[in-house]
Amino acid sequence: MKKERRTKMKGRISRIGSYAISSSIRDHHQQQQPCITCTTFNILAPIYKRLNHEDPSCRESDYRAFWMTRNQSILDWLLYERSSIICLQEFWVGNDELVDIYEKRLGAAGYTSFKLGRTNNRGDGLLTAVHKDFFRVLNCRELLFNDCGDRVAQLLHVELANPLSQSRNNDVQQEILIVNTHLLFPHDASLCLVRLHQVYKILQCVESYQKENNLNSMPIILCGDWNGSKRGHVYKFLRSQGFVSSYDTAHQYADADAHKWVSHRNHRGNVCGVDFIWLLNPNSYRKFLKTSWTEAVFGMFKYLLRRASLTEHDAFAFLKADHHSDCITYSGFCEALRQLNLIGHCYGLSDEETRDLWDQVDIEGNGVIDFKEFQQRIWSSSASEQRDEYSNEVQDGGPKDSKQQTIGFSVKNAVLFPPEVEKGRWPDDYSLSDHARLTVVFSPIRMPCSQLNRKDKEENGLQTDLMWSGSQKGNKSSSTEPSKPDDILRTLRVHENSHTSSDIRQDCAKIASSTAPAPSPFEDFWFLQVKFPSTRALQFDY
Repeated sequence: MKKERRTKMKGRISRIGSYAISSSIRDHHQQQQPCITCTTFNILAPIYKRLNHEDPSCRESDYRAFWMTRNQSILDWLLYERSSIICLQEFWVGNDELVDIYEKRLGAAGYTSFKLGRTNNRGDGLLTAVHKDFFRVLNCRELLFNDCGDRVAQLLHVELANPLSQSRNNDVQQEILIVNTHLLFPHDASLCLVRLHQVYKILQCVESYQKENNLNSMPIILCGDWNGSKRGHVYKFLRSQGFVSSYDTAHQYADADAHKWVSHRNHRGNVCGVDFIWLLNPNSYRKFLKTSWTEAVFGMFKYLLRRASLTEHDAFAFLKADHHSDCITYSGFCEALRQLNLIGHCYGLSDEETRDLWDQVDIEGNGVIDFKEFQQRIWSSSASEQRDEYSNEVQDGGPKDSKQQTIGFSVKNAVLFPPEVEKGRWPDDYSLSDHARLTVVFSPIRMPCSQLNRKDKEENGLQTDLMWSGSQKGNKSSSTEPSKPDDILRTLRVHENSHTSSDIRQDCAKIASSTAPAPSPFEDFWFLQVKFPSTRALQFDY
């Protein structure tokens, strides 16, 4: 009976989801304008799929019939939908038979595919496929983060196989950059900074690739499982770089609409929206990457202090410590970051990154930060101030008669599968994966093109240990991701009238100590219960 229900449900989803996509394509064909579709899907590697919740060691990978049937169904769906771009996460690269099945079926359907396993032989990885009818692959790069999570990313440089129908000459650049990634799972609060690092590295490598190849500005599409919601710092970081969530754009959701939809349910039953297809058009406003990074780090810093009910002056005292003058020294700055768990461990900021943050705050360059500098560069930073509404129309990038033009994209439609997740609910009889599949319809349009010139950003960018494939890998002391106890509620005491730096430091240190509560892995936030005269629970967004 359950099997029959599932079959009916799949048929219903097929009609709803595929109709929404196919109708968009049909509309574009009627307008004699090409249409590009993109699908991202975490397909839940069999090595991670639990078959018995009472026995975590019982995995689908031990039962060939189970994982074979499920993955054949996944391929059936992908080939039925036939997206121009397919980005898969948790692809079981460690199983040659499964890899061969995907490569053969995708290849026979006209796809060119690229796979990349996580470092240290984790077993799973990424697969990115583009259809030959839509794209010609110019280059493919493999990004190895070489961090505690052994995460990776793929960068594809592609060109439209067929020119824009509205193009009457060859002056329109028709190239696109596509990224597929799966960010670190936030097992504890310290790893939220690692995830921010990973996104920063991806954007740095995209900029480096554009600079190395002397490329003009072009559309950038970021796909994947970001393991964080719209509440988190990764989301705000990407928004500050001009990226828009394609699904939210299609449905006209604001940044604050964090619970309109979900895309993932874990083995504990938690649900959250973590799968995104991000779009950056060539004419979108972008802050300098280094500026966005600095604001994002200070955003985490401010968040911790504000959630501990510290005022602006309390935060300044926390940074100032017990220094005799009314200013912040570098040593006090470092100590504050250490007590907030942002430095001092293998996942934290490096010495170089810490010094770089300091240099950007020390406006006068005199080795100390006064209250005015603190206000301007730390407390009043605008990292999280984004536009509330998404626009489905691209910005005016310049004069229409610009000699050199490029393509951009307008988001026409976006569908999550199964449809219940679009209402924030997870259907109990959906078993294809623990993630929903997201497909977006893009309409290519012409826009003026400007030469990418960000030399200062590249020269001053963060130095990371990320290496292109083939480079010597950095030494790693451990290949396992740390974990925290499941209990995410802790009680800490905040002095209601504490204004001395020592009291403030003691209490703030408790917020981000190694024994602090782990974040909820599917909402990108964690909880602390703070005792005041009236006890109340505070929500901590990471």
